[in-house]
Amino acid sequence: MSDRHIMWSGFITATDCKRVDAFLRRSKRSRFCSPDLASYDDLLAEADTRLFSRISTNSLHVLCDLLPPPSTVSQHYSLRVRSHYFSLPYLTTHLADSNFITRCLFNDAY
Repeated sequence: MSDRHIMWSGFITATDCKRVDAFLRRSKRSRFCSPDLASYDDLLAEADTRLFSRISTNSLHVLCDLLPPPSTVSQHYSLRVRSHYFSLPYLTTHLADSNFITRCLFNDAY
C-alpha cells in the first residue's frame, strides 16, 4: 500500500472499514491474496507509522512543514520515551482528530 493513499485513512467510516475487511476475507478465502495478509486496520496503522517516520526523520520531506515544533519539556524533566519529540497540539474539532499528522502525534499517547 503506497503512502499517498494513507493520509485520508482518518476519514474512513467504520462501515467502510468493515466492507474492506470483508472484501479481504473473501479474497483470502478465494486465494486471490496471501492468507496471512493483515487486517485493513493493521495495514493502515503500519502505513501511517511508516509515513510518519519518514516525515519526522527527513527535514526535506514535503510534509515536514506540517509538523509542530519540537517539545522543550523533555529538556527539563526525565520523561518516558515517546515515539517522537514534537509538542502536542491542542485538539479542537473532530476534523482535527482525523488529520493524519494529529493522529500520528497522539498515537500511543496514554
